[in-house]
Amino acid sequence: MRKNKYVILLGDGMPDRPLDERGGKTPLMLAKTPNLDALAREGSAGFVYTTPAGFEPGSDVTNMGILGYDPVLYYTGRAPLEAAAMGIKLGPDDVAYRCNLVSLRAVADGVVMDDFSAGHIETEDAAELINDMNSQLGGDDFSFYPGVSYRHLMVWKGGPAGAKLTPPHDISDQNIRDYMPEGAGSDFLTRLMGETQIFLKHHKVNSRRRAMGKKEANSVWFWGQGRAPSMPPLKELRGLDGAMISAVDLMRGIAVNAGMNVIDVPGATGWIDTNYEGKAAACLDALEKVDLVYLHVESPDESGHSGSLDHKIQSITDFDAKVVGPVVEGLKPVGDFRIIALSDHPTPLEIKTHSTDPVPFAIYPAFEAAGADRFDERIVKNSSLEFGSAVELFEYFIEGGPG
Repeated sequence: MRKNKYVILLGDGMPDRPLDERGGKTPLMLAKTPNLDALAREGSAGFVYTTPAGFEPGSDVTNMGILGYDPVLYYTGRAPLEAAAMGIKLGPDDVAYRCNLVSLRAVADGVVMDDFSAGHIETEDAAELINDMNSQLGGDDFSFYPGVSYRHLMVWKGGPAGAKLTPPHDISDQNIRDYMPEGAGSDFLTRLMGETQIFLKHHKVNSRRRAMGKKEANSVWFWGQGRAPSMPPLKELRGLDGAMISAVDLMRGIAVNAGMNVIDVPGATGWIDTNYEGKAAACLDALEKVDLVYLHVESPDESGHSGSLDHKIQSITDFDAKVVGPVVEGLKPVGDFRIIALSDHPTPLEIKTHSTDPVPFAIYPAFEAAGADRFDERIVKNSSLEFGSAVELFEYFIEGGPG
């Protein structure tokens, strides 16, 4: 039986692997999560495989599925989703590329990916770099577009989409020689990357960052390319009006393509300093106007990519205390609601990137007797409530549990 209001609380990349130095516990087990634990204990707790066969465990693919869109049918690439969020109109022959500002470091046998985020470069610094880069290097065939922090886009008009490219957060501390562009368009992309390195080396923003002891943004890195997708609105697909709350353009782009409202929250950064309380308040406000709110928090994933246990524990604890708790408490007067808490994929600290392992979830109020003592990875081992795809879980969540 359908409810009147639905909330998806997504803690990006929260699940992890046991840490020997912490007695086999994971960040989810080490964090303080009384509100997530209550959802698992009083609701229906299970696990789901969010990455379809043949796909990489990217947040683009997994979050599309969690929203009920089958990636096999609708996914074309990450960058075109972000282009939609940024208001960039792609022509039918245009290819959008994700364009990270990164920090590379020279070593004895080459160059390594020192920081996929250029030290989580501030948006103001990044915008100055990207805008100047576009003025000096851009042309009729390709352009650079500034985004948030280290996340930007390059659009190649009439370019190929078939190059083999590697996300920079997958190769932290690794030699980049093994991950340079290959295939269609690779010569152009490699040459352009080299040109950006020369440009960035002498830019005043990096001179200023050097003087302040900050990491330099000394290269761009291309990945996640694709052409514009064609997705039906959520209202047409599932009969729901929706809203998205997220600091990252990827999630906002999914929402734009799904015909959802995109809610701007001041101070939402995608990092551990994000405005958690503002997101929770915006969620409750939005539910007065729409049927479903998707509230996404990026910071656990960023912490996993950075390999920081302390930051990951902090981000999960803050997600629980400042988002989950207030949203659940604020929903109680609504009465007729359903909430699901989950992640899109694990981001284990030991590998600093995503894995295809299943993720735990908790749905409240309960559909069936499938509670768990705590919200953590032990749900995957102990629960019998299992879903082979995120789309199946979404249908279960929306349509009212077991048939």
